[in-house]
Amino acid sequence: MRSRLQLGVLFLLAVLAAASMWFYVDRILVAYQVEDAAAHQRPRGNLSDLYPRWLGARELLRHQRNPYGDDISLEIQKGYYGRALDPAKPDDPKDQQGFAYPVYVVFLLAPLIGLPFHGVQIFFHWLLLGLTAASVGLWLRALRWRVSFLAIAICIALTLGSVPAVQGIKLQQLTLLVAALMAGSVACVASTFLFCGGLLLALATIKPQLAWPLVGWLLLWALSDWRARRRFVAGFALMMTLLLAGAEIVLPGWLRMFAEAIQRYHRYTQNQSVLDQLVPWAYLGKVLAVLTVIVSVFFLWKLRREPANTKGFGRALALVMALTVLVVPMFAPYNQVLLLPAILLLARDRLLFTARSRGVRFVYLAGTFALCWQWIASWSLCAGYFLLSPASVLPGWKLPFLATFTLPALVFTLMVLDVRAATLNCLGLPRQERTT
Repeated sequence: MRSRLQLGVLFLLAVLAAASMWFYVDRILVAYQVEDAAAHQRPRGNLSDLYPRWLGARELLRHQRNPYGDDISLEIQKGYYGRALDPAKPDDPKDQQGFAYPVYVVFLLAPLIGLPFHGVQIFFHWLLLGLTAASVGLWLRALRWRVSFLAIAICIALTLGSVPAVQGIKLQQLTLLVAALMAGSVACVASTFLFCGGLLLALATIKPQLAWPLVGWLLLWALSDWRARRRFVAGFALMMTLLLAGAEIVLPGWLRMFAEAIQRYHRYTQNQSVLDQLVPWAYLGKVLAVLTVIVSVFFLWKLRREPANTKGFGRALALVMALTVLVVPMFAPYNQVLLLPAILLLARDRLLFTARSRGVRFVYLAGTFALCWQWIASWSLCAGYFLLSPASVLPGWKLPFLATFTLPALVFTLMVLDVRAATLNCLGLPRQERTT
């Protein structure tokens, strides 16, 4: 009874935290952006990250136009920003909003191309909301962590009220769709539906920079026990073959166009990883990225034979996702929805850290504070909005983002410590003792 009461209180606090984040984004962050855009004559259109993909899919499938072409990019700018960008205006955005996705993304968007974009926006808003909520349960399944319904509700409330999720839903970012596909894939694998898991993971490659670290790990895992796991490879290979063949049919030579679009994208956005942002020298960020990959590969190699129904398999998944957020050349906060499995696992294994040395406990507390900071900041700004004035809190719009770069680094560090401790503790134990 006491435990249920405590969970009830935590659920109420989680709902309040989520509500404060949504209020902050709607009334403070957006208000600041509108005011700043007006002061610098910066254009604002629909600002939906879905729009370039939707328009490209519509023009390709209905009018056989090349979505990577400059003419389509110009049309995208007129919808996304409200007008075409002017290179002569220094305050205009640098992101040209070109169609920088594999062309087979159009197959996922095909059912929506006949609808007006306003209707598509409404549908996609609720779709991303539902998929993000569902991904919590899917990741819990993959991690082999059984918790009460109320505990799941707390996790869902905090996830939907986090900076990455709110930003992703507001911008209608396909990252949230990719994250849900990856969660569905590993949940299928953990439930022995290997063929279905392979199919879903192939669909997640619409954002290859986010999906391929997990693809690489799961292919290594499957090859480590080919007879038992070959159905995963079969599902992945079949779906990738269909996607690639279909893409070549609708747009012959698309791979070269996609490579050129990626090069242009990196030139005008100058994308950097979280590690690049954390250190003052670019080369040091690259060195750290290589080191984190080496460390991850070392532990993943040890875990490659773990069956999908073990906690070791879940730890490997969480480590791969934490590594992805840290090293991919894109530091947008919405990508940090991929930290969800690592954060859930670290919450599950909290006793493993609180019983360790003072240094380990400090890192764990620092990671917990970095995670909670977003809600501390949103609560504070919302309080200032009502107690002082809306205008007085606008200069503090950055506060919830202050831990954007430190959180992934801390989560990855804790994941390495968790995997290392669990690997050492599990040496010599029968595999059935490592399951839940």
